Amino acid sequence: MMRYDEAGRYSGAAASDPADVGDGRRDQGRPGTAPPVFDRDFQAGLLDLFRWRRDVRRFLADPLPPECLERLVEIACLAPSVGLSQPWRFVGVETPEARSAIRAIFEECNADALLDQDEERAASYARLKLEGLKEAPCQFALFCDDATSRGHGLGRRTMPETASYSSVLALHTLWLAARAEGLGLGWLSILDPARVVRALGVPADWTFIGYFCLGRPAEADEVPALERAGWERRIDPAAVLIRR
Repeated sequence: MMRYDEAGRYSGAAASDPADVGDGRRDQGRPGTAPPVFDRDFQAGLLDLFRWRRDVRRFLADPLPPECLERLVEIACLAPSVGLSQPWRFVGVETPEARSAIRAIFEECNADALLDQDEERAASYARLKLEGLKEAPCQFALFCDDATSRGHGLGRRTMPETASYSSVLALHTLWLAARAEGLGLGWLSILDPARVVRALGVPADWTFIGYFCLGRPAEADEVPALERAGWERRIDPAAVLIRR
């Protein structure tokens, strides 16, 4: 069972409870096990977690515990997936050579993206900090293994893209878990997928989902950074619900 300190940061495994039996793994759905009750306090805290999750670009250089990424990936694997295919593939990017290759790809793609902006937007774009590649102590890429045999193709015949959607759900699960531990995550998508696949030496048929920087955020805010910078505003939720 996971244990958190008063600040909401993970502080290790708590003493075993009756659900931690047998081979040492947590009982998952054993018949007769009562489901947890998520009371109003939990619901309020969960809403705060959603509100304070940010796409982080500014990190402290403090190193993270060696097991941090492994633990977060374990939580990510609790995410739903089409046909229980679990197609997500997390690739830790640790060597200076691999990180330098990713940064070079970003710099070229970002320069091209700047040229695509109109004159009015170009100055605003150039002022945005769009990556944390130099500061973030932990970095990883996420891919989708579209050819996985897990799930036996269930749910993918007419919508094969649901495998990628499943991978994004795993990433979002990890993102929220990281924020609950006081960590920030930044999603970098200004990259050429084919070049990233080659740079990281993964199978050519894996679909690149994104590159991610993980670490302790240098700042925290309830308002998205792009909204604070005047780039865009959040839409009114009422505008996205359509009834038929």
